[in-house]
Amino acid sequence: MNPGLKIRLIIFFAASATLVALIVWMAHTSWQQIGTLHRKLTTVQGKSFEFSDHLQQAILGLNYSVLHYAAYRDPDDWRTFDLASQELGRWIKAQQPLLSSAKEKPFLEQINDAYKDYLAAAAAINTRIYETPQSTTRLKEFTEFEKQSKRILDLGFKLAQSHEESLASFQAQTSQSLNTLRRALLGSLILLLIAGCWLAAVVYRDMIAPLQVQLVESRQLVERQEKLASLGMLAAGVAHEIRNPLTAIKTWLYIQQKHLKPGTAEQAEANIISVEINRLERIVKDFLLFARPSEPQLVRVSAEQPLQEVLAFLHPQMHKSDIQLVLGEMAAAQIQIDPQQIKQVLINLIQNAAESIGENGVITLRARLGEKQISDRLLKVVILEVSDNGKGIPGEVEKRLFDPFFTTKESGTGLGLPIAARIVEKHNGALQYQTRVDRGTTFGIILPQAQS
Repeated sequence: MNPGLKIRLIIFFAASATLVALIVWMAHTSWQQIGTLHRKLTTVQGKSFEFSDHLQQAILGLNYSVLHYAAYRDPDDWRTFDLASQELGRWIKAQQPLLSSAKEKPFLEQINDAYKDYLAAAAAINTRIYETPQSTTRLKEFTEFEKQSKRILDLGFKLAQSHEESLASFQAQTSQSLNTLRRALLGSLILLLIAGCWLAAVVYRDMIAPLQVQLVESRQLVERQEKLASLGMLAAGVAHEIRNPLTAIKTWLYIQQKHLKPGTAEQAEANIISVEINRLERIVKDFLLFARPSEPQLVRVSAEQPLQEVLAFLHPQMHKSDIQLVLGEMAAAQIQIDPQQIKQVLINLIQNAAESIGENGVITLRARLGEKQISDRLLKVVILEVSDNGKGIPGEVEKRLFDPFFTTKESGTGLGLPIAARIVEKHNGALQYQTRVDRGTTFGIILPQAQS
């Protein structure tokens, strides 16, 4: 598996685990908050309503005792009031630790003060009855008593309202916690969806797409190998059949040229024949090289060595056409090659680039590192690049670029790139290219790195 893809998968699963943990944590925290609020509300609800109801019933009972005492002057009624009021006072004090929220505590303090005033008003009625047993004019004391009774009952109702506010606050906090949980779950699900789409894209780009490309390349390679094998056998046979009579013709022409006078028409015609014979010899030589390329004699060299040697060799020729031949990025790596054969490939690629440029251009030589699937194995490779800023390769030419005997040059044989590809394949490598019309072309010689 591609190390880059492996790292992406590790990142994806780590992010997914983090998101799942975040969802679980958010859900647990939210449910804890809701449970705490629910328990708090239950306590507040029970105590607040119990306190309000008990306070109201007790005050009404005390009011009945006072009124009955005032009407009948029965000392037992006052003793009943006194005992019940003391018990109510102790009960109110006992409720203070239980009802201590921010909204309830002020009401408890006010109820304590109001209850003291209530008892004082009741005591004033008792004093008035005790001092003037026969008097029936006790309007002032009863008015004050009624006022204090109403005051303490109102505070009980307000305490109940405070409970309703606590209930509303609980509902708001619960709704907020649920909304937070809902948003967290939705956000996490969206992130998981995005991460899943990203993973699918990465898997397709780094695993499926390369396999499709590799399948297409393999088919093309098989077709090309079959075509090359057939053409190679044909070329070898034709070359051998042509070479022998061509040698005889060349020998006869050499003998005849000795008897021709310089400057005559016959001499000029003989020179033309000699040039054409030499061209035929070059074609035959290319045929044989294409049909049966020699085995490379591998030596270990640095990646930049063949590029520097080709640069020194072709620089004067490029200078005549105002083409700059420069070195670009140079990776520090070792390769095992036949220097002469690889230089032959580089010279062919540079000359093609120069013909594409014409004049006033730049050809850049680079050596960079990479990874490539070679023989069903992902290997570390060195890519020797020849990049130009010429016209690029038109689409109709690109389709037949590596076809033997296909050429766009008047004097070309159409074997330069096929021979270069065969040489690189003999080095367990591959020849690749990228081109854009009016932008330039980059050819890359892919070679395995030498083992340390």
